[in-house]
Amino acid sequence: MAAAEITYSRELSFWGVLSVSKRIINAHSRHFLALSVVFLLPLSFSLIIYPTLENTLAQPNSFIPQQSLFLSLSATYPEPTKTQIIIPLLYCFFFLLLSVLAVASITYSTFHGFYGRPVKIVSSVKSIFYSFFPLLCTLFVAQIIMSLIILFYALLVALVYKSLLLLGFEISLDSKYFVGFMIFVAVVTMLSLVAVQVNWALANVIVVVESKWGYEPLRRSASLVRGMKGVSLSMLLFYGIAIWFLVWACWTSVINGSEAGGLWSFAFVVQTVVGSGFVTLLMLQNVAANVVLYMYCKAFQGELASEIAEEFARDYVSLPFDCEKVPHVVSVQV
Repeated sequence: MAAAEITYSRELSFWGVLSVSKRIINAHSRHFLALSVVFLLPLSFSLIIYPTLENTLAQPNSFIPQQSLFLSLSATYPEPTKTQIIIPLLYCFFFLLLSVLAVASITYSTFHGFYGRPVKIVSSVKSIFYSFFPLLCTLFVAQIIMSLIILFYALLVALVYKSLLLLGFEISLDSKYFVGFMIFVAVVTMLSLVAVQVNWALANVIVVVESKWGYEPLRRSASLVRGMKGVSLSMLLFYGIAIWFLVWACWTSVINGSEAGGLWSFAFVVQTVVGSGFVTLLMLQNVAANVVLYMYCKAFQGELASEIAEEFARDYVSLPFDCEKVPHVVSVQV
């Protein structure tokens, strides 16, 4: 009877995950390029162009990009029109649709690419039909839980405020003590949401790979990521900050380009296209890195031995872990 021998070091680094995900993408560069152009490029382009486009569609006779990004708190605005309501709703639907399609197809391709299997566009697109509604359902459950966390802290603030009033304290909403308390609660709320996101980092991968949905992928992700939360947090901060900083920088460039030469000036178009390309690359790396992190977490938890033995029966296999950059090597001797 064949026996699988798994050897690995527990010193897994964040940069090792990035290195492995990059090598998988480079090994199937045309495949991932096609998926990125179809799903991620429109997504990143919309992130950059939407604020300006929304303002232009809502106010076709005036172009004031500053108001689309930074609203003055002291200004008085009329009631929103139907166009101003419909456009954000349509954009949210468009953003959600492309996000789910991108995650489903790229996750499927990265998972098979990790094992060295051939990846094909047709197979990746077919996987969307199996993962689309489970991903939506899981996202819905996650949003409900996060909303409940925010609601809990909001109710806590209201309870403390009412309790102090009943005890006879006079509290001014603009006092430094109350403002400090609100800042403290906001920070605690943000840290709680970040902690939840760290635990749920593998949820989308589990939906696609393990065909789970709803609350189960969230619970499974929290279980798998134990011992690897540092890497998960590093990935969350790195990609989150990098993507949104780049989007913000592109917004600034779009404003300057549109002010200088109009909405369809050469500078405006070039800045938007270049910015969209970089955001697309970061999004692709983010999805692929989550898949690699999922595989490392399974190896860390000791769940990968039987799968590798079945996948590579009668062969000696060293999975695509770089021994120099990633000292968390998984190998199988059958």
